[in-house]
Amino acid sequence: MEITRKLSFLLLVLCVSIFLKNQNAETNNGPSNSSSIFSAPSNSQSSRNILSSDDDMPRSLEYDYYRESCPKAEQIIRMAVRNQHKFRPNIAPAFLRLIFHDCFIEGCDASVLLDAIGGGGSEKEVPPNETLKGFDVVDFIKSEVEEACPGVVSCADILALAAREAVSLAGGPYYPLLTGRRDSLLPFPELAAYEIPNPQDDLSTIIASFASRGFDEQEAVTLLGAHSVGMIHCKFFANRLYNFHNTEQPDPSVDAEFLNFMRTICNNSNPSLSTSPPLSSPMPSRSSPSSQSSRGMMKMDYEGPGTDFGTLYYRSLLRNRGILFADQQLTSGENTKVWVTAYATNPLLFRKEFAMVMMKLSNLSVLTAPMGQVRLHCAKVA
Repeated sequence: MEITRKLSFLLLVLCVSIFLKNQNAETNNGPSNSSSIFSAPSNSQSSRNILSSDDDMPRSLEYDYYRESCPKAEQIIRMAVRNQHKFRPNIAPAFLRLIFHDCFIEGCDASVLLDAIGGGGSEKEVPPNETLKGFDVVDFIKSEVEEACPGVVSCADILALAAREAVSLAGGPYYPLLTGRRDSLLPFPELAAYEIPNPQDDLSTIIASFASRGFDEQEAVTLLGAHSVGMIHCKFFANRLYNFHNTEQPDPSVDAEFLNFMRTICNNSNPSLSTSPPLSSPMPSRSSPSSQSSRGMMKMDYEGPGTDFGTLYYRSLLRNRGILFADQQLTSGENTKVWVTAYATNPLLFRKEFAMVMMKLSNLSVLTAPMGQVRLHCAKVA
């Protein structure tokens, strides 16, 4: 077993080295095909890439970008997240949601953190993002970093580094990150309202949504493994319990015993749950672990924390016990089910692949100097 773990770790290091080399090459050569959706001509895109006041030459993301300008930046972020986690264990899934919702809309530029600018609204206010949490923790971390290094570390980098720490705290793998991201000058509420994946999506829609951001089928299955942690409100899967697709019957793909279990939890707080949930994202929020029934919340790791991050989620899907319809859809396709099965039986494989896909997500269509800016407050444009 020890030899297997060492070999798996060495394989991850090799994969990461290759990944980082490719990322540097892609950044130096301009946007890759995988992020073409973000570079298509549009009014929002041209606004997003407004030059900052810097006269710097275009730069790439780098490993340890702040080694000279703010050498303790990553340590400050790491310790702040860990200290907050002691009192607020919901921070881990909260940051997983934040990084996904930020990067999926116009790239990892901290636009999800912005308050409304003028009359344009904010990404925070649209239905898929209404249950996002952790904004106050981001503000706290930003204040800590600003005290050490004023005007140096971007909110986009803080969010990416905090999310990495969140994955580790949730029992997931630690992965290296390039830094040097810059912050967007405006939010994109219209895009966020319609382009965040919906928990009611079927498999073809899921695959198309992730493919539009450069993720293949395996990577989509891997990234959804983040549903191993957190809590989800009953309203996001209520129609599976009683009125699936307006048939006045439950979703036939749900295991009968599990269906009764979900009904018991949800009926304790609201006996009338027959309507379809509103637009939402696949990344669930989490509240107090002691309030699951009284508030109509269900733990994603409903059988208790798994031995390995991700294992319970994929094993549950193979037993037709996926909580969200979109999750269970991963077993309806031949290719996606292969990866669900692989991750259910090989936790080390999942950890390696999850580390790689989180690195890819965190580097999605980033802004680098001289584009964008470094905000002084994450909710406001500098």
